[in-house]
Amino acid sequence: MSYWRRFLSRPLAVVALVWLLFLLILSVGSGVLVPLDPLDQDLLALKQMPSSEHWLGTDALGRDVYSRMVHGIALTMAGVLEAVLVASVLGLSLGVSAGYFGGLWDRLVQQYVSLVQSLPTMLIMLAVLAVFGQAMLPAMVTLGVMGSAGVSRVLRSVTLAVREELYIAAARISGLSDWHIIARHVLPRIAGPVIVQMSLFAAIAVIVQTGISFLGLGVAPPAPTWGSMIFEASASLNDFPWLLVPSGGVVALTVLSFGLLGDSLRDTSTEAWSRPAVRQKVKAREAVAPTDVPADSLLSMRNVTIVVDGTHGREFKADKLPARVLVKGVSFDLKRGETLGIVGESGSGKTLTSLSLMGLLPPGVNVSAGTAVVAGEVIDLSNEARLAQLRGATVGMIFQEPMAALDPCFTIGHQLAEVLRLQALSESQVQAKVIELLEQVKIPNPDEVAARYPHQISGGMAQRVGIARALASEPQILLADEPTTALDVTVQAEILALIRSLSQSRQMAVVLVTHDWGVVADICDRALVLRHGEVLESASVVDLFHRPQHPYTQALLAANPHSAKPGDVLPTVDEQLMTLTGGAA
Repeated sequence: MSYWRRFLSRPLAVVALVWLLFLLILSVGSGVLVPLDPLDQDLLALKQMPSSEHWLGTDALGRDVYSRMVHGIALTMAGVLEAVLVASVLGLSLGVSAGYFGGLWDRLVQQYVSLVQSLPTMLIMLAVLAVFGQAMLPAMVTLGVMGSAGVSRVLRSVTLAVREELYIAAARISGLSDWHIIARHVLPRIAGPVIVQMSLFAAIAVIVQTGISFLGLGVAPPAPTWGSMIFEASASLNDFPWLLVPSGGVVALTVLSFGLLGDSLRDTSTEAWSRPAVRQKVKAREAVAPTDVPADSLLSMRNVTIVVDGTHGREFKADKLPARVLVKGVSFDLKRGETLGIVGESGSGKTLTSLSLMGLLPPGVNVSAGTAVVAGEVIDLSNEARLAQLRGATVGMIFQEPMAALDPCFTIGHQLAEVLRLQALSESQVQAKVIELLEQVKIPNPDEVAARYPHQISGGMAQRVGIARALASEPQILLADEPTTALDVTVQAEILALIRSLSQSRQMAVVLVTHDWGVVADICDRALVLRHGEVLESASVVDLFHRPQHPYTQALLAANPHSAKPGDVLPTVDEQLMTLTGGAA
């Protein structure tokens, strides 16, 4: 969908745009669309309500309100355009350059911004009006200069964050110039804040210019301006309040339209590359019990099919199959105390399969078919409300990045305690349970660690804390999404041994997502091989290693670096697959 089609799909954006275009058309075509002179007085038609002759009525001097309002559009919009241009040029150039380059230039810009923001804007504008004979152009340019300080401060802060992204470092390493990086990589990412700041500033400029005219310090009467019309309406408020409706209404609608237009432009410009904040709810299907579930199975997944809807999560329709299927017909069974490894290359659908049981699929990704049988209860995987109830007490999860799963604002003990407080324990029981959980995951000095923040512990210890948090609600099923990927070899072995011992002692079923055959061999009882979202082979670990049936499984095992001989070239999976299938793969 093109940019403008996405923009026009927003009702409030269309309303705001129509109003501003309507004002523009009225201003440009005032000679044709406004039959009456805004300065003509009709003393026999004072303070009249709207009629066929006077569409918005007349004021205290019999002048046509509609013609005066229309002729005031050009003066207002011209002033707004002048202020916004000055503020955008100064604010954008100073803010982005200060945030990107830093150093002495950043300090100088910050001093300039602090100095400008300390000055009284309205007093300076009034002084400019006095010097330049109430000319609005110098006044609005002054407003733009004063307003650019706030704009540059906001843009500097967002540029500082973007500057630290890895793709910016990669662009520098590639030899791209700083100005090329700013134009091609920084500005597109900060387009949202830029648009919002400019739209808000445009709304402020309308109010400021209206206020100046209201005080009689701008364009001299009897020239029509929105501010002077509001002043005249305020004088007649007691005996003719209608006069305030068209003059105040046009200002209010214009200010509101600038704000809505800015928000819509920002959302439209960022939605092409950003992830939606929330998932769209999909109507839950009625669960149909599968007929082939083993009696001793704690968890059975049947025909799990996951699709991406292609609309970034905004218009998913369950009855219409989207174009791309990510996971297709995955099924497996898991007993108590058993560990199942889901293995495959990156992008094979391993993590999506596990997340579907938690109801935590990313926006735009949905379960189009699939049933889970958890401890005898049949649940359709589209029923996200029921899946949410399983989290914690029934299904726990260990994430791949331990630090990302811990809130840096709270101590380790606090984050464990907030889970335990859901179990109606006393405060003393909660604190004792926190120490017990840390001891269970083999953390030395648990009292000391409980008082630390996440940044004060190592990656291996953070993963142990993540396991302790997952175990706090005593789940029956534990999902582990590559829990050792970010850890060194020694810590990996410790974490795997810990998961194995906890599974055996608690009779907890474990689903382990990994691409490491060494992890599968070390901890898993059975394994599931995925490729392109489909199950190619499911067997015990012993059978899978010694008697693999599918050529892809054989290719994965042959490309396993753990079994490579020193000095030999390690073949890729595709090379092995081509060899095994005679080029048919």
